[in-house]
Amino acid sequence: MSRNPVLNDNAFGETTTEQRRSPSQEWDAAQAAGAAQTGAAVPNAMPPTQAPAPGSPYAPTTTGKVMTLGGVSAATLFMFAFLLVGAVWGWSQVTEGTPTLRVDGTTVTPVSFDSPGLLIGCLLGAFVIAMVTVFKPKLARFTAIPYALLEGAVLGMISHYYNAQFSGIVIQAILATFGVFLAMLVLYGLRILRATPRFTKGVIAATFGIMVLYLGSFVWGLITGNSVSFLNDASPLSIGISVIIVIVAALNLILDFDFIERGSKNNLPAYMDWYAAFGLVLTLVWLYLEMLRLLSKIRQ
Repeated sequence: MSRNPVLNDNAFGETTTEQRRSPSQEWDAAQAAGAAQTGAAVPNAMPPTQAPAPGSPYAPTTTGKVMTLGGVSAATLFMFAFLLVGAVWGWSQVTEGTPTLRVDGTTVTPVSFDSPGLLIGCLLGAFVIAMVTVFKPKLARFTAIPYALLEGAVLGMISHYYNAQFSGIVIQAILATFGVFLAMLVLYGLRILRATPRFTKGVIAATFGIMVLYLGSFVWGLITGNSVSFLNDASPLSIGISVIIVIVAALNLILDFDFIERGSKNNLPAYMDWYAAFGLVLTLVWLYLEMLRLLSKIRQ
């Protein structure tokens, strides 16, 4: 079964449809492993999944350090520290003007990026590093920090822009993102939400659907010079779409948690700590940005 588009089942050798197992088959395999230790036989037990090819970046290791929950947590905290450094710098690259009073009695604060090219450059740099990391997991140890700095700069600039228009919205978005993260972690820990094949396929299909929607909106804007109204205005339809996107982003956290748990149990190499942390931070960044968009529409 495939997982998060970044954190996927290549790590566990499940690279073809024939090799993928349902939760019931995984349970049978676990029973078979337990029975092998006690000498008992388990009827209808499924054979173990085919292991990754030797030399694969996802191949489990029997020597040296291995992927652990503590290692992933430490790598994630390191990435967030550098993300914060980049965000503080990015925040300083946005200038607010003098608030003016509008006819309806509300105030508006002019805001501008000191260098729009800098925002685009950081965004493209973060995207390139992310793509390299996705296809070269072994490099995650070296690319995670540069990605965090560049992505942090982008988040800092965008956050300041939103906060100038809607005072306090950044704190609200951070708290909402953290709350959703904790809720998903609890739901996963209690096994209320699990990354079953049907769940996984649905989340990944919805995620790619959103990517296509955003890409189409971007192309439409380039061609016509106009934004897609139902994605950017404050109409009930636009707010509803943002709520759905936030839900999909939140459900991607379940796929991240599943990868981290299985990776630590399957003794993946230690560098996968950084790869798993990278995937988790990527999801949280997306969730935060969608929270900003949703809250800004509601505030309007």
